[in-house]
Amino acid sequence: MSDTDLLDLDGQVAVVTGAGQGAGRAIARELARHHAGGVAVNDFVAERAEAVAAEIRATGVPAMAVSFDVGDIAAVRAANQAIKDQLGAPTILVNNAGNAGPVDDINFSNVFWEEDPAGWDKFFRTNMFGVMNCCHTFIPNMVAERRGRVVTVVSDAGRVGEARLAAYATAKAGAAGFVRAIAKEAGRWGITCNAISLSTLEPPMPPEQLAEYIQTDRAKAYLSRYIIRRYGKPEDVAAMAAFLCSQAAGWITGQTYPVNGGYSLAM
Repeated sequence: MSDTDLLDLDGQVAVVTGAGQGAGRAIARELARHHAGGVAVNDFVAERAEAVAAEIRATGVPAMAVSFDVGDIAAVRAANQAIKDQLGAPTILVNNAGNAGPVDDINFSNVFWEEDPAGWDKFFRTNMFGVMNCCHTFIPNMVAERRGRVVTVVSDAGRVGEARLAAYATAKAGAAGFVRAIAKEAGRWGITCNAISLSTLEPPMPPEQLAEYIQTDRAKAYLSRYIIRRYGKPEDVAAMAAFLCSQAAGWITGQTYPVNGGYSLAM
């Protein structure tokens, strides 16, 4: 059996947004496991970011917490400089920050025409403009190095549509389209840009409470829409992200990969 790590990141520095918990935390830890040269852990809650950075440092991989709102391009630019100063220029970007950003409110709303338009901005600020801000800021590092990886986490709400989540679905669909456009611009410098489309991950509950919840009629009815009848786990997302950041995916770009248990199918 070979000891070669097919997903080896060759010491590249990575920045993962929204990495203080859930899928982002799992992605940051997985990149560290595959020999990232350093991991910058972003979250708008500084304590969460520092806790994950400490977990990574405990494995022997350099890591730092960078607390900023991806919707604030000045803050993103300041973070880029701080990362360069401490870890080196990041050439891997995982745009994981999502939902409704710092507001953290993605509850199903009224039908679209009954919504308050003031509520749309929180979805576009994080899921669309946040992705654009981070790409605008971090891709120049990759151009300078003539290599890089951009992975953006989107949603099946954007791929297939989701009633009563119109603004969120539109922002995620926009981010996926942006990834395809950027892939065409960045490829000549050895930079790949791809997206991971998620459906529902398991609720953030203690294990005992989660085990009890998934036995309820409500959970069973929801999961009946999935070919693989379970919620997604953060590790499911992290595995795909690590692959897309690795040399194993060096000839893949401009694609959107559903990681969704078969909630929706793509050709």
